[in-house]
Amino acid sequence: MSIINLTIDNKAVSVTQGQTILDAAKKVNVHIPTLCHHEDLCVAGNCRVCVVEVEGNRTLAASCATPAEEGMVIKTNTPKVRNARKDIVALLVSEHNTQCTTCYRSMNCELQELSAEYNIDNNRYLSVLKPNIQIDRSSWSIEKDDSKCVRCQRCVRTCAELQHVNALTVTGKGKDMKISTFMDLPLNEAICTNCGQCVNRCPTGALTERRYFDRVWEAIGNEKKHVVMNTAPSVRVALGEMLGYPVGTRVTGKMVAAMKRMGVDSVLDTDFSADLTIIEEGNELLQRLKKVLVDKNTEVKLPMITSCSPGWVKFIEHIFPDHLGHLSTCKSPQQMFGALAKTYYAEKKGIDPADIVSVAIMPCAAKKFEANRPEMNSSGYRDIDAGLTTRELGHMIKQAGLNFKELEDESYDSIMGDSTGAGVIFGATGGVMEAALRTAYEVVTGREVPFENLNILPVRGMEGIKDATIKIEGCLPEWSFLEGAELKVAVAHGLINARKIMDQVAAGTSPYHFIEVMACPGGCIGGGGQPIPTNEEIRRKRAEAIYDEDMHMKLRKSHENPEIIQIYKDFLIEPLGHKSHQLLHTTYKKRNHY
Repeated sequence: MSIINLTIDNKAVSVTQGQTILDAAKKVNVHIPTLCHHEDLCVAGNCRVCVVEVEGNRTLAASCATPAEEGMVIKTNTPKVRNARKDIVALLVSEHNTQCTTCYRSMNCELQELSAEYNIDNNRYLSVLKPNIQIDRSSWSIEKDDSKCVRCQRCVRTCAELQHVNALTVTGKGKDMKISTFMDLPLNEAICTNCGQCVNRCPTGALTERRYFDRVWEAIGNEKKHVVMNTAPSVRVALGEMLGYPVGTRVTGKMVAAMKRMGVDSVLDTDFSADLTIIEEGNELLQRLKKVLVDKNTEVKLPMITSCSPGWVKFIEHIFPDHLGHLSTCKSPQQMFGALAKTYYAEKKGIDPADIVSVAIMPCAAKKFEANRPEMNSSGYRDIDAGLTTRELGHMIKQAGLNFKELEDESYDSIMGDSTGAGVIFGATGGVMEAALRTAYEVVTGREVPFENLNILPVRGMEGIKDATIKIEGCLPEWSFLEGAELKVAVAHGLINARKIMDQVAAGTSPYHFIEVMACPGGCIGGGGQPIPTNEEIRRKRAEAIYDEDMHMKLRKSHENPEIIQIYKDFLIEPLGHKSHQLLHTTYKKRNHY
């Protein structure tokens, strides 16, 4: 690939052919402001905030959309450039509902930052806000406020390019342009997976998660209620970003301490139910293999596909509704936890389950929808009463007036608080697969998986689709039918890659026995409820922190968790048994599709 040489603000720089002026500027540490541009998405050039002067050209060029050319001379900070940028930002502000003091995205809003940087006031252009714009709060997961939309189209590109869902589109032209759902339906009726990736890339407060922390504060303040919070594995490696720590810092102990200081009655670990998911899901996979390979049962579906990610589950319900039989019947760790909080935990603690408020702290917007699915009440109560994002927990810690950095580390409470490294790695793409293989291989052979330090590297990493083949040798008598078999597995993250995997399944050409799918890029570490901003480098650092925590855990295999052993002994009796099936498994339904 040829090298392009140019100068930017009198600095010489070389880039490869096809890279943009913006790419070149980054190489020499020249900051060019952008709004519609995002590292995860293709070139857009919609907002024109990133304009620069190119010597010899009469008009300014959008640096994010203009390829670098040999010999270019670029100026990024001339009066002409600064005035143009100020005009563009002022025009955007004139169309924007500037409720900055009450906006959820205040202090983390790209338009707000640009307005301050370019000293925008309300006198440059008159406001042209349209009257009677209604906020769409129909979804359990996402709010859409068109009065704050700057039509950068990041959300549309995210939904189309990154997720391949196309729930959002652009309608109208000029002053009538707006971001709409397909057929302008409310969000709860649209084919939306609730993944929240659009929220993570929105530069303003036009798209946010539905927020429920005020309800949780009320429950904490109610002496008659017993509030139980459980925290997902990826929350502990992202929460610190909201509270003054570098990206990828593990803050597990301080997070637990903060929640206890907030007045939560019991702080428990979703990693416990992640370990439980591995036991149920691993046994389900082995039973499916036995029914297909030994019993020749043609009604049992392979490959079996994970069901931990509610965004992915809703995607398959909409887009591939005829293939729901491939999904594991296991509930997600969040919902397993909720069902047990209102049964096993209540019994152990001697608390009326009607008085328990179960709160899940998740990296995910779709978890809010999942918590409100009508079938998620197998405990006899709503299994999860409120699902909060990592961002919401960060806001609650700030509201509580806690100096997070000064808190002494504390440990999770007992009963559903112990976990293993296998539960921790659920937070990164490939983690569920790796955790399942650590346990399933040992169940079948009586030996650990033949990978150094239990690290199954072929299923790790940020490639969109990864696969591996695990040869099974030396089976225990019960599993002798698997002797010499090659278990083929795949991992996909991001719904565009899920679609590629499902196209194979739908065509009957999938070579795999077991597939892990996560709706969000990078898995839960890149979830729609994680701190903003997000990009590949941020996701990589969070994943590294996840694997680092796993390496430092005393136990790293789900079936060795003593609390998991105890709950089967005292309560569930056996994997896939009557009680576990009632509480920990679910069904899915076909939804409207294109």
